Amino acid sequence: MSYEAPYAGLRVVDLSQGIAGPYCAMLLAQYGADVVKVEPPDGDWSRFLGVRYGDHTAFSVAGNLGKRSVVLDLKQAADKTALWRLVERADIFLEGFRPGVIDRLGFGYDGVAAVNPRILYLSISGFGQVGDLAEKPAMDPILQAFSGFMKANLDQEGRPVRTAPIIIDMATALYGFQAVSAALFARQSETMGRRIDLNLMQGAANLQGVRMMQTHLLGEQPPPNNAPNGAFHCKEGMIFVVVMRQDHYVKLCDIIGLSELGTDPRFQTPMDRANYRDEINERVTAAMLKKTAAEWTALFTEAGLQNEQVLDYLEFLEHPQVAATGLISWLDQPGMERPVPLPNPPGTPPLEPRGRLAHAPTTGEHTAEVLAEIA
Repeated sequence: MSYEAPYAGLRVVDLSQGIAGPYCAMLLAQYGADVVKVEPPDGDWSRFLGVRYGDHTAFSVAGNLGKRSVVLDLKQAADKTALWRLVERADIFLEGFRPGVIDRLGFGYDGVAAVNPRILYLSISGFGQVGDLAEKPAMDPILQAFSGFMKANLDQEGRPVRTAPIIIDMATALYGFQAVSAALFARQSETMGRRIDLNLMQGAANLQGVRMMQTHLLGEQPPPNNAPNGAFHCKEGMIFVVVMRQDHYVKLCDIIGLSELGTDPRFQTPMDRANYRDEINERVTAAMLKKTAAEWTALFTEAGLQNEQVLDYLEFLEHPQVAATGLISWLDQPGMERPVPLPNPPGTPPLEPRGRLAHAPTTGEHTAEVLAEIA
């Protein structure tokens, strides 16, 4: 065990598919665990989400770095026996099926715990194990709709908007990693393992706890609490500004040539400005068109104001700050013609190109290797 690989020596059996469970298990691998990804003969369905590159998509690469892939057909007795041998040696077991499916396959918690009493068993579902919606299939966009996330994210016509990044899946993966990490610490003083039941609905709710509380207390979506605040078009590009303090508001008005707006007695507190946000934003919008986003951000940053240019992913990846902090590793992956960017998980050493932890396996790449180990 070390800070670089605190989970070295731990063995994980990962039956989950998609991204929430796989990404959780991928983090365990990055922290040193030996993660065996058990896939059906046609592969984890994340390998078919979006554009395919040989045996991979962006989803399957992000969710499986550092794992070993084994193909097992759980309809076959010999493959079931192999999975039981993996279970006997495992510290952690992950599954992401709809409630009841894993039991029908014969690997529900009670059966697994009978074979390996100290195992930590993580189940990830859409809506939980009980209730009217328990068996309903659910992916990230469904939980964005169900949890209130979309209603808190409206377009200019007031229509709910789905956020393209799979934020509910990723949040659930992080909560799963946190729960397993805490259970591993507690297990040092426990004689038995435990089941951890997690679902996308939990991930969505916890991610939005503050906004949910605000809406409950007000009985409606919270209104903006200051102005100007948001994205503004510039002569070239866009800039996002956040102005909370009154002295920052005055500074911004001076910089953009609207000093009279900063001294207007109607706008002397954040709530005053919120009440007149349409008037303020209209004038700030016009002023921002006089310079480029790069020029404004230089001026605002020098004045200590919160601001940044609105970038797309390609611009973000090329930004000097990203390079300076070592945020991204560029990694070769099977089927992909050039290296792809993978963020380095916080607290882990940077992913090294062509290193074991930087490789996402193809379907069944390690089947022979792993089965030989448990023969």
